Amino acid sequence: MNFGARFRAALDARGPFCVGIDPHAALLHDWGLTDDVAGLERFALSVVDAVAPLCSVVKPQSAFYERFGSRGVAVLEQVIEASRAAGALVLLDVKRGDIGSTSQAYADAYLDPASPLAADAITVSPYLGFGSLSPFVDAARRHDAGLFVLALTSNKEGPEVQHASVAPDQSVGERMLEHLRALNDDATPLGSFGAVVGATIDDRIDERTVSFGFNGPILAPGFGAQGGTAADIRRIFGAAAGNVTASSSREVLRAGPGAVAMRDAVRRANDALVGLG
Repeated sequence: MNFGARFRAALDARGPFCVGIDPHAALLHDWGLTDDVAGLERFALSVVDAVAPLCSVVKPQSAFYERFGSRGVAVLEQVIEASRAAGALVLLDVKRGDIGSTSQAYADAYLDPASPLAADAITVSPYLGFGSLSPFVDAARRHDAGLFVLALTSNKEGPEVQHASVAPDQSVGERMLEHLRALNDDATPLGSFGAVVGATIDDRIDERTVSFGFNGPILAPGFGAQGGTAADIRRIFGAAAGNVTASSSREVLRAGPGAVAMRDAVRRANDALVGLG
């Protein structure tokens, strides 16, 4: 089963909410943990134990593990393995993007099942040109994995690139969606090549985004504590809202370290999002 089909099945079975497992130093402190590998491991695996059996997608941000060096990456490997064992899809947030053999090496690291870091899908950046992602695309097809391509993010710096015009009435971000539409053509029930589009993009940006009908998954970060709401998901994505996994980290992690409180936060988020499509 390719990633698009697994994604569709996971959202149908467990709801559209995605939990970001992002061990910020401040969160470790709030949990009463030390900002070291021991604290990282206890934090991350406690979150996995609480939420991975419940939610459709978990999204560890690689940087928060990499900052501890090889021992932190070893914790990330545990997070990936334990999350998948609990039935959650793992979307590894690495935002990689390079060319040639370097892209191939990244693809092998994160998408090849032989790698201890292999995930169900990863985030990638197309801003060396969409064609630079070809090694990732080929690896995703070969291993039934998925990609989420940065398209229209809600950080304040994004418009400098993503809203630049590449053709009359078409922005760079819209061109990325056009490429994804071609990759997902004729896939059923959903293609494996998704987009990252912020849950907090404003009305002006939304007016430029003429269609999310690229037949692929959508990751919408910024839901919950960062201000994105279910109404925003409907406003931005329209008929494609059912293909969205809306993600939040702080909304759930601040409820810890108690597992029950974290699970309740996941259920509340899913309840708010169910029925969007």
